[in-house]
Amino acid sequence: AGLTKKFGSFIAAQNISFEVAKGEIFGLLGPNGAGKSTTFKMLCGLLRPTEGKASVMGLDLQVAPGVARSHIGYMAQKFSLYGNLSVRQNLQFFSGIYNLRGEAQKEAIRQMIEIFSLSPYLDMSSDTLPLGIKQRLALASANMHHPEVLFLDEPTSGVDPITRREFWTHINGLIQKGVTIMVTTHFMDEAEYCDRVALVYRGKIIDIDTPDMLKDKTRSSENPNPTLEDAFIKMIENYDAKNSSRVETR
Repeated sequence: AGLTKKFGSFIAAQNISFEVAKGEIFGLLGPNGAGKSTTFKMLCGLLRPTEGKASVMGLDLQVAPGVARSHIGYMAQKFSLYGNLSVRQNLQFFSGIYNLRGEAQKEAIRQMIEIFSLSPYLDMSSDTLPLGIKQRLALASANMHHPEVLFLDEPTSGVDPITRREFWTHINGLIQKGVTIMVTTHFMDEAEYCDRVALVYRGKIIDIDTPDMLKDKTRSSENPNPTLEDAFIKMIENYDAKNSSRVETR
């Protein structure tokens, strides 16, 4: 709540507050430089807020970061895999990072190989994998310890639409198991998968709602059936117009 991040005099995120329900897919959307990545990194404990606090499962990331992070899985935009390691070695490495040992580690690796259909690729180095398989491996690595909350930072950037749909099939499978998903994306078709979306612009959240409600809010006689992209453009235009008029009247 009230998350703010300043870099010198520049305010990257200002007074960001929201709650995400268990089992929800919650999306952070916004143009490049809007503050969504800064907000995202504060929420998963990668960046310390200047003001405010972030909690996961009721645990404050600043007070008990180790305990809080044990409930979190994180998949970075560039996948954070070790290219010189094989698929099997990456799985072993990441399961070790999450403090899995012995039989628990073996079982977690076995499950990830099965769930994400990685058997044919186990001895390939991860930098030689097709992008879609690399993406699957990154998701498997983030899920080793069965986190309750999974953070996905632009998870399908650079992949083709078919691979993107396949990825979301895996995500929906995790949702059915009760995992909560936080995702940043600039793809409007992905935003449609979200239960709720927060539009981040100029370091602030300018609206939070379901994709359908966001479209309803910008419906007009000129555009009776707006797309989500139409809705976002209209909301940003309205925000800019409102704030420029405030400056003029002062």
